[in-house]
Amino acid sequence: MSNEELPASGLPEDGENEESTAERSAGPAKELTGRQRLIAGLWPPRVTRAQLVVALLLFGLGLGLAIQVRSNSDNSALRGARQEDLVRILDELDDRTQRLEDEKQRLDAQRTELENSSDQAEEARKQTVEKERQLGVLAGTVAAHGPGITLTVNDPGNGVKADMLLDALQELRAAGAEAIQVNGVRVVANTYFSGDGGDVKVDGRKIAAPYVFEVIGKPQDLEPALNIPGGVVQTLEKEQATVQVVRADDIVVDALRPAKQPDYARSSSP
Repeated sequence: MSNEELPASGLPEDGENEESTAERSAGPAKELTGRQRLIAGLWPPRVTRAQLVVALLLFGLGLGLAIQVRSNSDNSALRGARQEDLVRILDELDDRTQRLEDEKQRLDAQRTELENSSDQAEEARKQTVEKERQLGVLAGTVAAHGPGITLTVNDPGNGVKADMLLDALQELRAAGAEAIQVNGVRVVANTYFSGDGGDVKVDGRKIAAPYVFEVIGKPQDLEPALNIPGGVVQTLEKEQATVQVVRADDIVVDALRPAKQPDYARSSSP
């Protein structure tokens, strides 16, 4: 048999040979396993907003259930208690509540008492300070100011004697004078005048004319008391002295006396 008679099927065609060669050189295609596809689907995670909301709701629901279960477990002891025990527990709670209420009322009463005591102590302190100020004005240990008058006596002939000035002082006190100083000397309860005309002394301190009385009190009472017929002004004018009385809204009496401690007297208050 000649070569020309060989069947056509016995020889591979050119196209088929090239395709088979390509497939053999490429080798088998790489395929993913089921686990690899699962991992690829889960990572990296892709969480949507809806999934996040659902997760939060599930977390809240689980937390609530856990709290409820714990609460039920805490009250399980009371569920199993007898009726007598429950009554006893309620009585103890009532007694404790009553004791707490009594304690609250006692503390409220104590607080009110302390507040009242504090108010009373503050009021007593204010009264003490005011009383001390008043006594200081009378004793001449503190300065004072207020409405009053200024009495000025000029004595060019030295005819004004100590007793005349003392009469003027007594007239002013009787009219309601509260604080007085004469030529810079503070007048107190035991103040005295001495000497003759031209040589007048107040509490042993020599003063010279003009004699100036600075007086705190009600001007409407002080001035008329000096000007009554036959009173201080007329008596001084008979001695050729000139007298001037001037009202003022604010008289300052700032001459002070040192505070004197008693030698024998002691306070009787505790």
